[in-house]
Amino acid sequence: MQPARKRFGQNFLQSPGVISRIVATLAPLPGQALVEIGPGHGALTGPVLEAAGTLTAIELDRDLAGELQQRFGGAGLTLIGADALRFDFAALVGEGRRLRVFGNLPYNISTPLLFHLLAQRAVIADMLFMLQREVVDRLAAGPGEADYGRLGVMVQYACAVEALFVVPPGAFWPAPKVQSRIVQLTPYATLPHPAADERRFANIVQRAFAQRRKTLRNSLAGVVSAEQFAAAGIDPGRRPETLSVAEFVRLADA
Repeated sequence: MQPARKRFGQNFLQSPGVISRIVATLAPLPGQALVEIGPGHGALTGPVLEAAGTLTAIELDRDLAGELQQRFGGAGLTLIGADALRFDFAALVGEGRRLRVFGNLPYNISTPLLFHLLAQRAVIADMLFMLQREVVDRLAAGPGEADYGRLGVMVQYACAVEALFVVPPGAFWPAPKVQSRIVQLTPYATLPHPAADERRFANIVQRAFAQRRKTLRNSLAGVVSAEQFAAAGIDPGRRPETLSVAEFVRLADA
């Protein structure tokens, strides 16, 4: 078995109980457009293939890709050697099916990869990921909570977020120094709070949390005027972590 490589942030899942629980949560079925990111040694690949019959996997590590091709190439696996951070997921969509994306994501790319997938959410039905626990806590946090920030606002704008079970370090080889957690992200068919201009909304959120200890009046100085705060019904003396997704949308629209 190939050893983990630090540059790829690899920690391989090895606990049979955790693997079974993840596959049961995913509940793969034949005919679904399943896509696994970073299959590693195939801990999830094998049981998902057994349940669904077909699976597309994206793996950057050439040695691992060769191992997976040898094990599962004739069993319905389509293997793509690519960097998921740059991959066009829309290229996998066919026959009107949307993608079901899952995987044990490397910690070092999880946040940029989530933003990359959000940009392509129109072709994604749902996502089930294992992430560092603190990242999942940030995804699921609400206004006023310590973990609430830019990542949570942007993901919750686009998706329903469900933080699921915690996975201990001992479930991996090598064991990471942190806990992991499973999260399910389901892109909304209809956005609950659609922004008139999503780029402007993203910019407002980013600038607000870049200086999260400052009030909105200070962090958004030169971007949002007193009149625009008033039009949105937002007190500029508030701090960014107190605003809901809907309030950030109102502020951006104003």
